[in-house]
Amino acid sequence: MIRVHDLKKSFGDIVAVDGVSLDIRAGETFGLLGPNGAGKTTTINMLVGVLRPDAGRVEIGGQPDPTRAAVRRKMGIAPQALSLYDELTGRENLALFGRLYGLSGRDLKVHVERALEFAGLVDRGKHRVKTYSGGMKRRLNLATALMHDPPVLLCDEPTVGVDPQSRNQIFENIERLRGDGRTILYTTHYMEEAQRLCDRVAIMDHGRVLALDTIDNLIAAHGGKSVVTAELEQPPADPDLVGVVLDGTSLRVDTAQPLEEVGRLAAAGLKFATLHVDRPDLETVFLALTGRRLRD
Repeated sequence: MIRVHDLKKSFGDIVAVDGVSLDIRAGETFGLLGPNGAGKTTTINMLVGVLRPDAGRVEIGGQPDPTRAAVRRKMGIAPQALSLYDELTGRENLALFGRLYGLSGRDLKVHVERALEFAGLVDRGKHRVKTYSGGMKRRLNLATALMHDPPVLLCDEPTVGVDPQSRNQIFENIERLRGDGRTILYTTHYMEEAQRLCDRVAIMDHGRVLALDTIDNLIAAHGGKSVVTAELEQPPADPDLVGVVLDGTSLRVDTAQPLEEVGRLAAAGLKFATLHVDRPDLETVFLALTGRRLRD
């Protein structure tokens, strides 16, 4: 549904995107992750036709050149910077975006009511957006992107600054859209969001894709071992027979098979006062690939 081949974009001497290729399947929720300055926003701006690439090509639904209106109609965009008018009501904002995509009359009214229900704002539709909370604005921002019922949705940091209830509703809406067969490109700095929502993930840094796969495969390839830590009720009679390094009654083991390792230690006679298993996750992968240095 979204095909990106060898995209490149520079701003003077700064190479923002350096040969990015993506093939996002129809009906897939695809995560695009990376630290600040990785090239995500520039890539998205080329996907939606705001920027023209220096080289490479973009296809949406098999059609090239996203600067064309016919291609842009296939996409809904929920940008990180809220695209709302504070002096208009929620209903008026939705109607405005609907008209921009050619809706009118009864069709427009139906789409507005559907969008208000989707955003959980039916009872606040007549209120000005400036009275909305941050979470309500984010939900409305997502709803405006869907007014023309596009097959492709681009969500750029859709949960920034929202309350837990709004965040959970946005998650459920994304899952509902995926269930309807929508193709979703999702960018976020919250790894747990991507781990919950995305079928596959690409991790970018310095304008390049460092890794692209399912989350389970990324963790297997780049996550490293699990860490088992425990406090024992008492030291073992013969620590050498246990086969791990102990510090008094404190135990730590790095292992690819944590449950099997715990079973082996229990069979060796160890009794646990406390036991904790830290498994690698998407954040572990992200830091392993992009490093821990602060980005501004």
